[in-house]
Amino acid sequence: MGLMERLFGKKEQEKKELEPDEMGEVPEPAFAGHQSTIVVDKIDSYASCDRIIRQIKSNNIVIAKIKDLKDTNMDELKQSVNRIKTAVTSLNGDIAGVGEEWLIITPKTAKVHRQAEQA
Repeated sequence: MGLMERLFGKKEQEKKELEPDEMGEVPEPAFAGHQSTIVVDKIDSYASCDRIIRQIKSNNIVIAKIKDLKDTNMDELKQSVNRIKTAVTSLNGDIAGVGEEWLIITPKTAKVHRQAEQA
């Protein structure tokens, strides 16, 4: 094989490898490792806090239902929310109430936009 064949042959192979028709779809690069999943969960006891905090550490956004615990044990709900709030704040995340039945908890890669109530 001559020098020209090796050079031109190699370029043809490289071009051929990059054609999406033969390989299927060309994968898109990941968004700098900050891909988040939205997880719907519920806080039904103080022990649920560990599960929620693990999700935030895994860079997931959590929408947590608090209604059941609110109806049964308000003190435990307050302790749970305070524990989650402390952990999320230390991780530079965000936490906000959505209505009276839900919390949204985000990692540092996402923030909750708060808009002032309009009268």
